[in-house]
Amino acid sequence: MNTKTQNMLKVFLIASVFSTAIHFVDNYLYFEQYPQPGWITPPGIPRSWLIWTIFGLAGYWLYVSQRFWLAYMCLLVYSTCGLSSLAHYFYGALHEFSPAMHLLILADGLAGSLILGFTVWSGLIQKEARRASF
Repeated sequence: MNTKTQNMLKVFLIASVFSTAIHFVDNYLYFEQYPQPGWITPPGIPRSWLIWTIFGLAGYWLYVSQRFWLAYMCLLVYSTCGLSSLAHYFYGALHEFSPAMHLLILADGLAGSLILGFTVWSGLIQKEARRASF
């Protein structure tokens, strides 16, 4: 197992957990100011963050344990935590968001993209799951 790739995933995961935590707290505190679908509720925001984050942490643990396909599934689910933040832009015009909101949403999108990119790179290009099974 390559500790360099483990460390890369760890850095991406830590960045994503912090980014999404800050954005989700901001979304919770300023719920009325964020354009978003009607089915999102204030109590659902921290709950969804917690569930997504559990998937991310489980994905990391599974990856380190070389249970790659399960890790990839968890990491793919977790990547949607950051990527889904970009969906705010479907529910409001750009001028409706404060600069801080834009920063948090885009940081989450970047973090989700890093997790997704790592997962695709590890699974399809590095083929770590295949190498580990031989």
